[in-house]
Amino acid sequence: MSDFNRRKILKSSAGLAAAASLGVGTAIFSPLANAQTLAFKPEKGAKLRVLRWSRFVQGDIDAYMANVKRFSEATGIEVRVDNEGWEDVRPKAAVAANTGAGPDIILSTNDDANLYPDKLLDVTDLAEYLGKKYGGWYPAAEMFMRPDGKKWIGLPLGASGSLIVYRESMVKAAGFDTFPKNNEDFLKLYKALKDKGTPGGMALGNATGDSVWTNWLIWSFGGKLVDKSNKVVIDSPETLKALEYAKELYANFIPGTLSWLDPNNNKAFLDGQISVTNNGISIYYAAKNSPDPKVKEMASDINHAVFPVGPVGVPTESHLFFNQMIMKYTKYPQASKEFLRFMMERPQFDDWLKGGGGYVAQPLRAYEANAIWTSDPKNTPYRDSVKNLRPAGYEGKLGYASAGAAADFIIPNMVAEAASGSKTPKEAAERAQKRAERYYKV
Repeated sequence: MSDFNRRKILKSSAGLAAAASLGVGTAIFSPLANAQTLAFKPEKGAKLRVLRWSRFVQGDIDAYMANVKRFSEATGIEVRVDNEGWEDVRPKAAVAANTGAGPDIILSTNDDANLYPDKLLDVTDLAEYLGKKYGGWYPAAEMFMRPDGKKWIGLPLGASGSLIVYRESMVKAAGFDTFPKNNEDFLKLYKALKDKGTPGGMALGNATGDSVWTNWLIWSFGGKLVDKSNKVVIDSPETLKALEYAKELYANFIPGTLSWLDPNNNKAFLDGQISVTNNGISIYYAAKNSPDPKVKEMASDINHAVFPVGPVGVPTESHLFFNQMIMKYTKYPQASKEFLRFMMERPQFDDWLKGGGGYVAQPLRAYEANAIWTSDPKNTPYRDSVKNLRPAGYEGKLGYASAGAAADFIIPNMVAEAASGSKTPKEAAERAQKRAERYYKV
């Protein structure tokens, strides 16, 4: 864990001056300055603690902390930021929600906010302000944060795109001039890569980010966890076809993927052990910025593609979504809202997107124009990750059940069981059906 403490609190006059220099400070103390200005007056003596997931891209945390510093200089509010791995943020957030003590703000994943909606501060005013000012939220962001259609219990931050990361030279050596666009050719590619001694592999462990490819797999054949009425329907003919395909695909994976968590495929790819995987842009970012000449040279051979389209005939993208939750127990609700407003405004958010090198795609339409998406053509595929995102609870309504099922890794576990042969596809689907029904109680 890395703690970043901003303990130098400026005097009020200095804070005002710094805020004015940023072009946002007057809004903090004059919330009615113009129609597109909203701000919250922080509580006297406010101090904030933020818990967020740890970096996979150094530029992400560097830019984030630079914005934190700007906020502290503008407002005089001390902000401490703690970083934890994705697998650790979720249980710590749950403990904080249930005990009523802990960080003021938590950056978590997917629709975790629906696990404890009554423990979170209503941020509807802030969400609606940002939506109106920056071209509107993508539909996926609204579905995650407004399950009842009435209020926002969290603020969308964006998504780390789960796209195909591949070595161009190895894909071409396997007989493919372009990356496959359908499931049949995708399987042929994996078989050819294994035959060439340059296999691929994707995480089948309880990886918060990298196991979401299993959603794509099931959806691409027309399977789904629940239907529109929230009835569990995962044990279906479509799912069984997907699981049979998973067995064939897995047979060509590098050994060990059943235990892979989020760091494993990054390491395997950069070590030259695999030629294809699914990941955010962090593998490419790490290669470009590596001090090792051999790894740095690899960057020119790395490219990205969206997942193939399966028999269902339409894209079925699944990405790791990030949200920002203000805990209701906070002593500083106004300061917390002001912090999130500041971090989501264009001067800060643009800098953060650039700093992360495309690791997180924006949830607000206006930020599509950020230069990071066109400065390098290899970044562009990640730009529309939130725009094209299907929520993990597809095709049902989001809420406690969808959040719980996702947190319990029901789909990844089902795919792992069938792919590895520890259960037949039918047995794996039946077990997933029963597990999901515990959340989606009739």
